Amino acid sequence: LLEPFAKHKVNMTRIESRPSRKRKWDYVFFADVEGHAEDPPVAKALAALAKRASLFKVLGSYPRAVL
Repeated sequence: LLEPFAKHKVNMTRIESRPSRKRKWDYVFFADVEGHAEDPPVAKALAALAKRASLFKVLGSYPRAVL
């Protein structure tokens, strides 16, 4: 499931796994990536990921702060 990020050159800044509570050895993964969900490379990677994943949610997408 990480292939769409590599293919569309989206940098992952963090990946975390948690047990899913459904059954043993079943995990849920959380990933932070650089970019907004509407940025073309990120949008393409998320669309490809959504087609492959059994559970997919975007928990948030925030613009980069301008200092």
